[in-house]
Amino acid sequence: MAIAAAQALGQIETVEKLGNTGAFSFGNRAVTPSRRIGRLDQLEAQVEQLLDRAKIAIVYGGDKREPGAVIRQAVNARSWKSYRSVAENIGDSLRRQGARNVQLLPDDMRLGERLSKDEIDFVWLNTGGVQGRSPMSHAAATLEMLGVPYLGHDPLMTGILDSKYVFKQNIAYLGLPTAAFALWNPAAMGGPDPRGDRRFERAFKGFGGPFIVKPVSGRASLHVHVVDDVNDLAEVIDEVYAATENDVLIETYLPGREYCIAIGGPVVARGNMLDRRSAPFAFSPAERRLDANELIFTSMDKKPITGDRVGPLDPAQDAAVIADLKNIAHAVYEDMQLESLIRLDIRADAAGKLHILEANPKPDLAAPTPQLTSIVTTGLAAEGMTYDDLIRSMFADRIDLLYCKRRGAVTALDALLG
Repeated sequence: MAIAAAQALGQIETVEKLGNTGAFSFGNRAVTPSRRIGRLDQLEAQVEQLLDRAKIAIVYGGDKREPGAVIRQAVNARSWKSYRSVAENIGDSLRRQGARNVQLLPDDMRLGERLSKDEIDFVWLNTGGVQGRSPMSHAAATLEMLGVPYLGHDPLMTGILDSKYVFKQNIAYLGLPTAAFALWNPAAMGGPDPRGDRRFERAFKGFGGPFIVKPVSGRASLHVHVVDDVNDLAEVIDEVYAATENDVLIETYLPGREYCIAIGGPVVARGNMLDRRSAPFAFSPAERRLDANELIFTSMDKKPITGDRVGPLDPAQDAAVIADLKNIAHAVYEDMQLESLIRLDIRADAAGKLHILEANPKPDLAAPTPQLTSIVTTGLAAEGMTYDDLIRSMFADRIDLLYCKRRGAVTALDALLG
């Protein structure tokens, strides 16, 4: 429906379905507007000046147990992690590239006061929130209210991306491939067993299993279960709800290979040189390699991500899969009008058809080491990029976007660019 409407409006001239993968190739797209064409030198100068002059804060997840962090401690509807070590990696990278004033701040109720006291000009969001409902969107909402420019998704989009159910509703409407799914909340919807509910039946149409049961908002594959038989759903749903006090997502289990791909804005840095592409930058197509006894990818909290668990796809051997992954990633980024980096998790069914599992609105940006890697950084070498190039790309792309689409939000930066 969305694609047909776009064709009718002249936004898309040709649409071609790619085999049976569920991905689409868009010809002559006009979805992503051009950004300041012919002014790349100006953007490079702005990036250099802001790194030199701006007071930059990298915000990581505050700990509700710390004195003064919150008024009252509440439930974490999303599994909490501070991400401070990744914030340190980002800060170190910015300093290597000339940033003279970078500090780390926790995301808690004192954030506004600290930003004001330290006269922060720009914030890089690297937080999953502190507590409560939709915690990933809280920091962005605070910055919008305070008028501080930042790198990250806006509050509404953060909530959409972090809610696996709402995200899947969006991509299903857009005609993009995803496994059948339904939402269940035992406290609000009449007990832990959804089998008699019309919405469950409408989604699964008598399907008896296997299913995936997981938190509607979560990270690192925590509290994710495979349920072989529909009759066993109630017990597992109750277990997930008890751990999160939040909605529970149910979807059909896909037995094929599992992939990831990152996608961000069109400004890309290589060796300190910027390039503004005509489309978003999709990179690091990789496979999550499952052990023989693994039905789903084990949480990184329990089993660190190493090169033998996640590896880049081979450009020659996996060319068709890479093309499909990139087409899916471009469709999600452009049709949902995203403005910051995401990672998509994608899995094949038994016939090899690709389905979008979920989006990660704050993918792991840890600097790679010889022992450990992050999924987003695993394919940087194939792009001729380093970790510092990725961080510079994200910073430059955000400055470009703000001056192109959010001009009223960057008046505080104008004084630094004289």
